[in-house]
Amino acid sequence: MTVTAPKAGTGSDTASDSAADLLDAMAAVPAEDRRHAALRDRAIEAWLPLARHLAHRYSGRGEPTDDLIQTATVGLIKAVDKFDPTRGVDFAGYAIPTIIGEIKRHFRDRTWSVRVPRRLQELRLAITEANATLTHTLGRSPTVADIATHLGVTEEDVLEGLEGARAYNATSLSTPISADGTTELGDTLGSEDHEYELAETRVALGPALATLDPREQKILTLRFYGNLTQSQIADQIGISQMHVSRLLTKALTKLRTQLDAAR
Repeated sequence: MTVTAPKAGTGSDTASDSAADLLDAMAAVPAEDRRHAALRDRAIEAWLPLARHLAHRYSGRGEPTDDLIQTATVGLIKAVDKFDPTRGVDFAGYAIPTIIGEIKRHFRDRTWSVRVPRRLQELRLAITEANATLTHTLGRSPTVADIATHLGVTEEDVLEGLEGARAYNATSLSTPISADGTTELGDTLGSEDHEYELAETRVALGPALATLDPREQKILTLRFYGNLTQSQIADQIGISQMHVSRLLTKALTKLRTQLDAAR
């Protein structure tokens, strides 16, 4: 892939037009020299087509292309800053794995709905690549055993990686699940049942009520099950409302004592 840099500017800038020569020129200028920053910017701009090309190779995997290009550009910048022309290595050969590594880290660290161990994230990527390779070479969908053999891992590892891959994308609770679209996934989730909190109290309430005398039991029944006022209870039993209030308070105190002792 041939990349051509923008035309050199005016002044004392002596870099040639090629992208590779821009890197050589940048390396020859001390970092504290103001020309170094300008050459660096031009070198990054000259190699941007390579970053965009690599980013597009990973498009269609659930991430916006603009985000992938931005991530690839970060990888390119790292490659430009760390590249040493004196080692005799072609820049493209150095930059490509650096940029791809940055893109893969983006998928590993930024796109999972639920965080899973890094080992499973990397295993998922390896399984995806192995599946594509084996489908082409075998002419069919590979089995778990095929993938395990190709990767040099156990079938249990492959199954674990496939299970962990389910955490990559989350399903919205607003997803319709009925044919007419009226029922959503969230509608099938259970809610907190406060009646369970009262179950133990109800079990203990029977023996606690048995400790009350008949009149106290009758007053409580009329008050809380019959929903009568203290005046209406007083008329039924033939005592004053004040007496009903005292008996009601006494009965409730006994119940609380019995229930606390039963816990």
